[in-house]
Amino acid sequence: MPIGRTHAVSLLGLRGAVVEIEADISANLPGFVLIGLPDAALGEARDRVRAAATNSGVGFPHQKVTVNLSPAALPKHGSGFDLAIALAVAAADGAIAAQSIDRVAHLGELGLDGRLRPIAGILPAVVAAQAAGFGTVMVPVGNADEASLVPGIRVVGVASLLDAVIWHGGEYAPVPVEPILRPAVDAPAADRADLADVIGSDDAIEAMVVAAAGGHHVFMLGPPGAGKTMLAARLPGLLPDLDAAAALEVSSLRSLCGMPVGRTLVTRPPLESPHHTATSAALIGGGSGLIRPGAAARASHGVLFLDEAPEFPASVLDALRQPLESGVISIHRANAVAHFPGSFQLVMAANPCACGQYGARDSECTCSPMSRRRYLGRISGPLLDRIDIQLRVQRITSAHMRLADETPRPTTADARQRVAAARAVAAERLRDTPWSLNSHVPGTWLRGRNARLAPAATASIDRALERGGITMRGYDRVLRLGWTLADLDGSTAPAADHIGRALYLRKAMTT
Repeated sequence: MPIGRTHAVSLLGLRGAVVEIEADISANLPGFVLIGLPDAALGEARDRVRAAATNSGVGFPHQKVTVNLSPAALPKHGSGFDLAIALAVAAADGAIAAQSIDRVAHLGELGLDGRLRPIAGILPAVVAAQAAGFGTVMVPVGNADEASLVPGIRVVGVASLLDAVIWHGGEYAPVPVEPILRPAVDAPAADRADLADVIGSDDAIEAMVVAAAGGHHVFMLGPPGAGKTMLAARLPGLLPDLDAAAALEVSSLRSLCGMPVGRTLVTRPPLESPHHTATSAALIGGGSGLIRPGAAARASHGVLFLDEAPEFPASVLDALRQPLESGVISIHRANAVAHFPGSFQLVMAANPCACGQYGARDSECTCSPMSRRRYLGRISGPLLDRIDIQLRVQRITSAHMRLADETPRPTTADARQRVAAARAVAAERLRDTPWSLNSHVPGTWLRGRNARLAPAATASIDRALERGGITMRGYDRVLRLGWTLADLDGSTAPAADHIGRALYLRKAMTT
């Protein structure tokens, strides 16, 4: 008998590897052997495939069936290989043509009645199949809309194993079945959190606009009720819509997490706000079997907001240091390394002390100086050094409220226009470089001949560096902030005023 051969996709992180599935039928004692480093869920495919083939009328050979998943050294996880295994066995048994299934990638989990169930991660799997040169992919009907979001590939949605066999030329009478669908995805609600709702925090509002324009990280320190959470919740609304590549990446992350994607790609930047009890695996990602992305990866191209940052375990916070520098989250296991995107904007908020009242005008702090230092000391210096904007936020007074009623406040739509204009200026200036945002530009380039500023413009940070007020990393981050401020003001290059304002945003928390 010929060997049935087809293909599926194994996901490791957000990247997929094409797996060749071979089926052989030999005249030995009946049995079903699955080899190629499957995990427990994939190992159970033997019983699912046998029952699905029998109950759908396709039949299963009463001989020894050997299925090989190649490359054998690649770990394989999940139930998404069921359809490919069943079709490879059917081709080896002569029920369908081996040439037909060899040029199609198959993804889907089988139920015992032969129906196909939707699986998580269909979007990155189809992207991987397309990158490997496949022009057609067969998926469950419940995943067809999501798979169709990948341009340039033919998607065949089937409701059952029998439908898949018939599509590949099997001579069987079709039997209508009710397809298994995912719950309908509600249309995204309009974001009603407007920047105009924030009263009396003009410096903080401008800092959020600067952060959005340059992609800078933010740390806000202030007593409870100062508006830190309100400001952080409005930052995603200031960001422009995602471009096509970012939208596909964000949607792929949602798909990998089992979250609904819908009929269109996600076009708005995400906001992730994990609780301070989150573990390192919940924040960064992990898992004993299939490695799943954490909140930091799901916030890629958007905002990761850590409220009550000192309450997070120090080890969890320090796990963010590497993604903040590289923009990539790497999770190492004994037999594999998974990579996820980590290009998020980090926003941290903290009270100034355990009671939260230190520095408040209307309350008295009961914490000792030692306890205050210990509380904020939970956030390590190396992590804080990677935060571009560090500002103090105060509670508003009745005078602020009266003044706010009399003066117009910037809206999210107005601020987003400023952000888009500043980003366009930066992208034009950096068009011949690998970067498009000021926060991504390395200090060597900013201090090089391409963007070197006059000594008069950098005098303030030169003195701060000499006196130990900032580190070399802080020096470069102030330069990045200065370029963002210049872009917002429409200047061709930062002047001394822009660098001074950037240094204030960098050091406002300690002033």
